[in-house]
Amino acid sequence: MNTEQKLIGLDLSIVSPDVISVLIEDAPDPGIFEEIARANTSRPEVLGLLIDCPHTPPPVKDFIAGIAGAPVTRRSPAPDNERAKSESLMQKIQKLGVSARVQLALKGGREIRGILARDPSKEVVLSVLENGKITESEVELIARNRSAMEEVLRRISKNREWMKKYAVLSALVTNPKTPAGIAVTFVSGLRTRDLSVLEKNRNVSEAVRIAAKKLLLARRPG
Repeated sequence: MNTEQKLIGLDLSIVSPDVISVLIEDAPDPGIFEEIARANTSRPEVLGLLIDCPHTPPPVKDFIAGIAGAPVTRRSPAPDNERAKSESLMQKIQKLGVSARVQLALKGGREIRGILARDPSKEVVLSVLENGKITESEVELIARNRSAMEEVLRRISKNREWMKKYAVLSALVTNPKTPAGIAVTFVSGLRTRDLSVLEKNRNVSEAVRIAAKKLLLARRPG
């Protein structure tokens, strides 16, 4: 197994088994299984989670089996009817505290990020934006969310790479929750047809509509 590249983020040697259980259910990268295993050689309960997880790569299970003096606690396979009643990923996440959800946000896969992007905690959503695997389409959805917190929208606006993407820029400018001072800054990046729609959009601030109107007038020929 290659241990040269470590996944950025939290210290997996102190993360609770509950967080690790959710994390490996929607692992964004096969390498995270190895990192968890190597960081938890003295935690049988965590190694047991890896052994039981169907997504754990065989080399990682071989590594765990070869650890001397580290008894692995394995759970008995649940009957099919119990599996059918198992908690959903969202239910598991909802039971975690804010700090645990922040940890998941930093390293979770797409499904976990999708759930936590709508989290009521600002710290959790900001951590989702720091996840190295987040895609532009996910950022767009957050920027378009009319329930998004102001600080979250501000964080998106400060990322130059994201703001180069038209879909993200448009989502941010047209979101009524985006502070007017930020939205006005990016109005000039909109296409003319979108400016026409924005000028009539009563959901955004007057300052944004005025900026759109001025740009439309400036772009008219003659």
